[in-house]
Amino acid sequence: MVLAQSCRAGARQLAVRLTSCKKPPSFLPVNLLTVKSVAKQRSFATCRTVAARSTPLLYYPRRPNKSPSDSAEHDDLEEETPENQDTKGRVKLESSEDESPAGSSAPSSPPSSSSSSGDGSDSSEPPQPPTAHRTPTPSSIAKQSVPEVYPQVLALPIARRPLFPGFYKAVVVRNPAVVAAIKEMMKRGQPYLGAFLLKDENTDSDIITDVSSVHPVGVFAQITSVFAANTGSAEDKDEGLTAVLYPHRRIKMTELIKAGEQPSTAQVVPEDTQVPTPPPSPGPEIPEGAVSEIPPGPVQTSFLHKHAISIVQVENLITQPYNKDDQYIRAFMSEIVSVFKDIAQLNPLFRDQITNFSINQVASNVFDEPDKLADFAAAVSSGEVGELQDVLESLVVDDRLRKALLVLKKELINAQLQSKLARDVDSKIAKRQREYYLMEQLKGIKKELGMESDGKDKLIEKFKERAAALKMPEPVRKVFDEELNKLMGLEPAASEANVTRNYLEWLTQIPWGQHSPENYSIAHAQKVLDEDHYGLKDVKDRILEFLAVGKLRGTVEGKIICLVGPPGVGKTSIGKSISRALSRQFFRFSVGGLTDVAEIKGHRRTYVGALPGKIIQALKRVGTENPLVLIDEVDKIGRGINGDPASALLEMLDPEQNNAFLDHYMDVPVDLSRVLFVCTANNLDTIPAPLLDRMEVLEVSGYVSEEKSVIADKYLGPQAKEASGLKNADVLLDPSTVDVLIKYYCRESGVRNLKKHIDKIYRKAALKIILDHGEAMFPEPPQPAPAAASTDDVSTDSTSTSTAVESQEPPPNEPKDTVTPEEKVSTSDAPEKSNPELKTVTTQERKPLRVPEHIRVRITPENLKEYVGPPVYHKDRMYVVPPPSGVSTGLGYLGNGSGAVMPVEATSMPGKGSLQLTGKLGEVIRESAQIGLSWVKAHAYELGITSSVDEQFLTDRDIHVHMPEGSIGKEGPSAGTAIVSAFVSLFTKTRINPDVAMTGEISLVGQVLPVGGLKEKILAAHRAGITTIVAPAANRADIEENVPESVKTGIRFVYVEDVREVLFEVFRNEPITERWKDTLSI
Repeated sequence: MVLAQSCRAGARQLAVRLTSCKKPPSFLPVNLLTVKSVAKQRSFATCRTVAARSTPLLYYPRRPNKSPSDSAEHDDLEEETPENQDTKGRVKLESSEDESPAGSSAPSSPPSSSSSSGDGSDSSEPPQPPTAHRTPTPSSIAKQSVPEVYPQVLALPIARRPLFPGFYKAVVVRNPAVVAAIKEMMKRGQPYLGAFLLKDENTDSDIITDVSSVHPVGVFAQITSVFAANTGSAEDKDEGLTAVLYPHRRIKMTELIKAGEQPSTAQVVPEDTQVPTPPPSPGPEIPEGAVSEIPPGPVQTSFLHKHAISIVQVENLITQPYNKDDQYIRAFMSEIVSVFKDIAQLNPLFRDQITNFSINQVASNVFDEPDKLADFAAAVSSGEVGELQDVLESLVVDDRLRKALLVLKKELINAQLQSKLARDVDSKIAKRQREYYLMEQLKGIKKELGMESDGKDKLIEKFKERAAALKMPEPVRKVFDEELNKLMGLEPAASEANVTRNYLEWLTQIPWGQHSPENYSIAHAQKVLDEDHYGLKDVKDRILEFLAVGKLRGTVEGKIICLVGPPGVGKTSIGKSISRALSRQFFRFSVGGLTDVAEIKGHRRTYVGALPGKIIQALKRVGTENPLVLIDEVDKIGRGINGDPASALLEMLDPEQNNAFLDHYMDVPVDLSRVLFVCTANNLDTIPAPLLDRMEVLEVSGYVSEEKSVIADKYLGPQAKEASGLKNADVLLDPSTVDVLIKYYCRESGVRNLKKHIDKIYRKAALKIILDHGEAMFPEPPQPAPAAASTDDVSTDSTSTSTAVESQEPPPNEPKDTVTPEEKVSTSDAPEKSNPELKTVTTQERKPLRVPEHIRVRITPENLKEYVGPPVYHKDRMYVVPPPSGVSTGLGYLGNGSGAVMPVEATSMPGKGSLQLTGKLGEVIRESAQIGLSWVKAHAYELGITSSVDEQFLTDRDIHVHMPEGSIGKEGPSAGTAIVSAFVSLFTKTRINPDVAMTGEISLVGQVLPVGGLKEKILAAHRAGITTIVAPAANRADIEENVPESVKTGIRFVYVEDVREVLFEVFRNEPITERWKDTLSI
């Protein structure tokens, strides 16, 4: 608002009339909400203003003259002051109802010290300046005008926004020294200071310690009113002060005369919070002979030097002369007024202030004062601090208008964006509200007409559409119609309705009559099997035979395949390959440890949470009635109090019964005859005989070393390399290293353990690359910063987000003894953390790092130990040179699917003829030892052990049989021939060639019976360098057909049917065999 007419004429003498609290002066600020609220409760008070008197002592401390008139005026003030004031140290301010929409009103508890009460703009309505002229009354005091020259002022730094001349601003002062200085300024009638904007937006202070911390251009402001800022008890009444400032003109800081001190150094004398009218104070008494210390500066501000505040030397900045009729200036002003109107239409917060400003300016022609129009444009906008400061520092009117227009244009753009966002949100809300209202009306109309019952018709229509797309059998269709009719007659809130609805959901989701086209191409199947597996020729041939029959018949119904083999040979993956070859859907579930029949047959519908069995769930999941269902670990199925699941599998796997499988939940026959079942097992002994009888068993034997090497090169190596992040790195695992790994670390039939070791090698290689080349070559990516939570954000990033969650990291594992007693005390006294540490979580995927091409890593047999440790198997056989008599070499099959060369040691000692067996031997192998000893005793004379047939043998000696590696359990009948050979070697004192190994079960009369696991046993013998293997004749076909030629190379096979043939072969070229030709006939 423009100044009063008397100000334009240059008459600067003003008078203020102090009225009672019921009639506040009209020149006070008009839009301070907090002050208005206080004014309704508290009495009005203001500072006492007394005209300065000249005195002979130029620098004498100022005080009012002790004239009768002054005393009378002082008495009048005291009479007008209410005696029962409840609040002290406050100047109440009342005005009209206009408010500052941008937050210029002073809050009761501002958050910062000398900052403005809000981040918004200054007071928008241009009020009457506090120096407006009034006609003195008998109860008023003549008030001096605002001084034109005020060289030294208290410097008050302002945060966040600069002040503009003619617009009120409420600031909060927390520094005790500054608070005391302002109170004294109000008492002395010199309520003037300089307000300067801080350069750092994040700092807030009431004093200036460095002139470079604030902008040099500020405003000369008058403190129109003050009141306490605290809202607490009387103990903290001096905590802060809220001062309402009215800037008059621009000033520039030329020198920092006195820098402020920290609040801790300021000594503030406790005073009442009210600023009463001070009584006349006598001049200070100067001791005789002493010279008073004269503070520098003018007399008006000499008293400020005793406070720990900032005092600066300033000079006025005069706006350069301009021509009001200049076309550029008029154009700028017209555009500013136009932008004002646009913002007023878009943002209601600006409407009142712009309207009031326009009304007041029209009365005095708005184009007469373009400089104030520019100040108003900057004051009401929420632009950047630097741009607002540029407007304040600009002294050329057209430049100031240009900068103000730029700020105001940005404000218009923000207002347009906010308006658009508000319209979008309102349109969405209105659309939803309209849809909701119409839907509710439609529901009410349909309900009144009987056309709809809470969405039940829609649900029934959905079930009918599903059933129409299915080829339900007639019994199933009949059940569906009955259940659907029952649902139509039930209320939706009834419990039976929910059960019926769930049943219909399952009934219409079973793929009745829907099947996937099958592919019986033999070439395609062979290609798929070769891609997924290497070796396993017999298994692949059997699968191709199975598919060939299906190709000719057009179906593979009635076939239940059971893949049996040691762990890690690929039984489950073979089932997946069959599914790929047939182009069938695949579903797998494991029955290992299953003890509940309901998992197979389903629950009764009467139970809460009832569900169908696994096979019905599989049909729903795959969506066809001819999938491949893989039943894993069928040999480990359990039996509990809830029935026998193995018996429940009989109906599901029996080709004669599963065409009408009856699930307890569905209670309708389901045809499973088109489902191809593939079962896997490690051992056939634990599978119930009736269940095993329904399966076609395919034995998946282990891999030989050559097959393992190819598998490692084609499958395991590339997979492990890619999984370790070394896909494109120059890291090579030599084939010879793989051979050493297979021979001394991974002798199992399967390749699972080999895969683990290869994974470990590549992981070690990755660690070695990082450690050798350091973090500089492989730096960590920058951590994503958590997004600031803001309700104003409308759009969010859909690709990745970062948020902060409470950290759950465990504390460091520090020993308790390292904590000193002082640390314990300080820890116990410290308060608990109210704000826990936050951890950043993000949805952004981390990108892999690329290994440079010049980095090379080679894993050779020499450095293999650095990656996988020492070898697990140190040697393949115990005896390389001929062992002592009583030792033979047998071949065994371990539980992990691998073979082993197992020596049998026998010795005798004085005793009573007992037999002792050690080496963790099982029951069957113990029986083999008893049979072998009995056969040797029965043929002692023929073997040349006794001199006559009737001679007693082993009556006074004990026999001890041991098999080394006692920690490994040994079981089976295949060691019979080796035990007999060890007994004969012991009693005849004849050594056995260690290059000869044998396997086979013996009977009591000496027959050699066939055994299993020959492929693994021969592989172990080949690895140990055995040159001769004595095997049962009944196993000849198995050896010639299933054992690879590469394994049989270098080994001579001797097939025997009687134990006598074993002895002749084992003791070949020994002298005792010459006697056996006469006594031990074959």
